[in-house]
Amino acid sequence: MVAPSTSPPRIPLYWYGAMLTGGLAFGLLGERRPLGNDILAHPVVLFFMMTVVGLLVLRVVLARPVPEVIPERTLLFGCFAGLAAFLAGNWIAAHVLGS
Repeated sequence: MVAPSTSPPRIPLYWYGAMLTGGLAFGLLGERRPLGNDILAHPVVLFFMMTVVGLLVLRVVLARPVPEVIPERTLLFGCFAGLAAFLAGNWIAAHVLGS
């Protein structure tokens, strides 16, 4: 049984902020596909690859499992928020900016 997380309340806010900002930024690039048309070069795949790398760096730097720092439910909701921000950024790039 895993003990309840005792992370400070600002950590989830940083997580949500990073996911929303990153999702929107990658979404704004999504229409242009700057790295090519390969599936691994798609901006949403790159966004989640960067998310995984960031979580791995967090794990190494803090020397603690990530779920002890950011609860699992918060991780999942942050990923969904990042995906929603990606789609919003992609829509903005396609319809508002006209790129």
